[in-house]
Amino acid sequence: MDQRTSAEALAADVAATSPDAARAVHKPSLLTKLAYGLGMVAYAVKDHGLKYFLLIFYAQVVGLDPRFVSTALLIALIADAFSDPIVGYWSDNLRSKWGRRHPFMYAVAVPVTVAYYFLWVPPHGWGQEALFVYLLAMTVVIRTLITFYETPAAALAAEITSDYDERATLMGWRAFFGWSGGNVLTIISFTVIFPAMATATIPNGQFNPESYRIYAMMACAVMFFAIMFSALGTHGEISHFPEAPPRRQLTLGAIFGEIFETLKTRSFAALFIASLLGFIASGFGASLTFYISTYFWGFTPTEIGILTSGVFISAAIGSPLAPVISRKWGKKRGAIFIGLLAFIGSPLPIVLRLAGLMPENGDPLLFPIIFAAITIDVALIICYQVLAGSMIADLVEDAEVRTHRRSEGLFFSAATFMRKWGEGFGIVLAGFVLAAIGLGAGAQQGEVSDDTIFLLGAVYVPVVLSLFLAVMACISFYQITREGHEENLRTLGSRSSGS
Repeated sequence: MDQRTSAEALAADVAATSPDAARAVHKPSLLTKLAYGLGMVAYAVKDHGLKYFLLIFYAQVVGLDPRFVSTALLIALIADAFSDPIVGYWSDNLRSKWGRRHPFMYAVAVPVTVAYYFLWVPPHGWGQEALFVYLLAMTVVIRTLITFYETPAAALAAEITSDYDERATLMGWRAFFGWSGGNVLTIISFTVIFPAMATATIPNGQFNPESYRIYAMMACAVMFFAIMFSALGTHGEISHFPEAPPRRQLTLGAIFGEIFETLKTRSFAALFIASLLGFIASGFGASLTFYISTYFWGFTPTEIGILTSGVFISAAIGSPLAPVISRKWGKKRGAIFIGLLAFIGSPLPIVLRLAGLMPENGDPLLFPIIFAAITIDVALIICYQVLAGSMIADLVEDAEVRTHRRSEGLFFSAATFMRKWGEGFGIVLAGFVLAAIGLGAGAQQGEVSDDTIFLLGAVYVPVVLSLFLAVMACISFYQITREGHEENLRTLGSRSSGS
């Protein structure tokens, strides 16, 4: 009997066992998939802004020392560390007529968009210390508010379906909208806003502060729409979701005891460390992406916009590829294979340039080569991220077998924590690298020495490559297979029926 037949037989057995266990075979509607996936756009817009634009905006446009920018982000990360497990645990145990997750999603829609706007319109004429405090305050507020949305929203994946492969499909929708939706504003910025904002004194609109105010207005509108569409589009599923656990007396010690009991597995530790390292590399690379495109490759804003548009092709390839890989090889083996291809290929063009094997800047062959390389590599990274995200969802039943508690919010709060801490620390690392190689605040395109540009590539490659290889080493310790997940479903089905 092949894997598909085995899974279908298991689904029929589990569905017959109890109504609760029928979640294993629930096939979400297209609207539910769209709503769940589109919700990622809100986080992606915030994420792309903080990863791709924030450092270059505050350091090169506003004129804040990049070390101040990095320090503000680091402090914000430390403050933000407390919100993730609290929100995750809270959403697991919330009792309301709108379920456990949706009250958080509705409540945060307005405040997070307002806060995001003011991040991009800092006060004029403030000194370095005052700007540092302003940036710190805004990033703390935004990171905390987005936690109250993203953790409950992401946790819906484990509630919508328990099917091993269907989860990969669901996460694929989220990855597709996250990557493509998040990049729409980036493309618009480089192809429309920045060229339109070029002036006689600021020939490259990428360095005009007014560009970022326009970007912020558009970003806030998109974030609000994504949050509300996702919340409303999945609202009808609430009646099918697991209920909150019975009310019980909980002390602070008991709460953290439950958190530790839920998360203390080898598979979670492997995935946690791997994801953390991966997101550090992602944040580091993303923060330097526009530096590399602008200074290292010498591309114009329009070329960078076209380069970024390749993500639509990448998302269209990587998102549907993940379920195929899941069915063929399983999530762990598939993630390792795809990850190695993606992570080794990521710094390859820069390595070839440092070795003198790439066309020179301005050569008509350079742009199509970089476009093809990045598009293929991002497709593989998206596929890897879908598989890793689905692996987190499979931890939910594994923990429920041990603890008798559903903890979707707690696991996905860990995922949110990993993403924010990893990417945030990567941004911090990038800021200090820029200061160390001598690419200071306010430097325009064409004003950076060849030695500094060479150092940018020479530091970027070993940092990214070593982090990504460490990711693969860690993820090899993840233990949940298709067969293990199916056994967990059988156990829960039997327990629910009282047999």
